[in-house]
Amino acid sequence: MKALVYTGPKSLEFRDVPEPAAQAGAVLVRVESVGICGSDMHAYLGHDERRPAPLILGHEAAGTVMSGPDEGRRVTINPLVTCMKCAACKSGRENLCASRQIISMPPREGAFAQYVVMPKRNLVTVPDGISFDKAALAEPISCGWHAARMAERALVPPLSAAAALIIGGGAIGVGAALSLKALGVDDVTVVEPNALRRRFLIEKIGLNACDRDTLASDRTFELVIDAVGMSGSRAEASERANPGGVIVHIGLGEAAGGLNVRRMTLQEITFIGTYTYTMKDFRDTAAAIFDGRLGALDWTEQRKLQDGSKAFSDLLSGAVNSPKIILRPHQD
Repeated sequence: MKALVYTGPKSLEFRDVPEPAAQAGAVLVRVESVGICGSDMHAYLGHDERRPAPLILGHEAAGTVMSGPDEGRRVTINPLVTCMKCAACKSGRENLCASRQIISMPPREGAFAQYVVMPKRNLVTVPDGISFDKAALAEPISCGWHAARMAERALVPPLSAAAALIIGGGAIGVGAALSLKALGVDDVTVVEPNALRRRFLIEKIGLNACDRDTLASDRTFELVIDAVGMSGSRAEASERANPGGVIVHIGLGEAAGGLNVRRMTLQEITFIGTYTYTMKDFRDTAAAIFDGRLGALDWTEQRKLQDGSKAFSDLLSGAVNSPKIILRPHQD
């Protein structure tokens, strides 16, 4: 099969690799659509020691089952593979499984390929009327859905009454904003520094987006979601949260720095780190995509998998205004 293989910093090769074989309890899936994630970009830049070269990246995928009794089933893929036996898994917090694995990290190759093998339990059926491009968004949007649900537990006012600030207008930030709106939050602001992307968020998706300079300096929010994870975004989050407010941290840009811990302590600001999503979050997000609660989801850009290296370089240069590039492994 063909795959886009990460071979070193800023290096991707489209080449032949062995087709994976399905083991017991797993099936072969023909990948129809797969998104480029920020974590793929970190690996591409050589900034993720968890993803050493050579490796097939990509974990935001949807496709068609090609083996077993469900052959032909259209599915979106939950890429987080867990043991389903530990206390975390049994309590419905599979994302905290001590032996969790995710495709695109060793020992599991990713979905920037024509085929991938997944456990049956990680597949959610996609209705015939939903495109694979939309279905592939279940993974990135699930991160925002999980963040919203975590915030809901910690907020003193109801989630629907909160004013929310999303830092970062990439796919994770957009997913968080759309999740909040689907869950009843009306006052959602997205801060995005890239002018092209900011205009896209406003005109194409209908979000309230601005840059840092136009956001009132004294404006604070009950909920702040950091979808970037850099020291600068954490600094902004700790200043923008109301006294008694909640910060939910999704981004993995930098490991440390930025938080104003003194202010957070004096103002009793809750900080929540979130990682991926539970199986329920993933299923709930997929259902919200299928029934239209997350909007048209027509804000992706499609490219061939063989053009993936150019897509990464375009993302790096800031030449892409859409929040998500979808690669299509079987498009000629």
